[in-house]
Amino acid sequence: MQSTISERGQTAVPAQIRKKLGLNSGDKLVWIVEEGNRILVMPAPDDPIRAFRGQLSGSTALLLRERRKERKREAKRK
Repeated sequence: MQSTISERGQTAVPAQIRKKLGLNSGDKLVWIVEEGNRILVMPAPDDPIRAFRGQLSGSTALLLRERRKERKREAKRK
């Protein structure tokens, strides 16, 4: 699916996606820019604290992987 960015930087969420995710007018979206020019867009949770609960399990391995990537990028710059 595609959408177009307007001159004012706005875009529309396609109806099929809005229906599937139950998105309504006034709902908020979270935009995350990932490595490799990818954009992840997802609905913002109504209760961010509750949504975050349990997210840290396994995060040590993720942090270590990210740090290794960072070191490689830093080494290339030198």
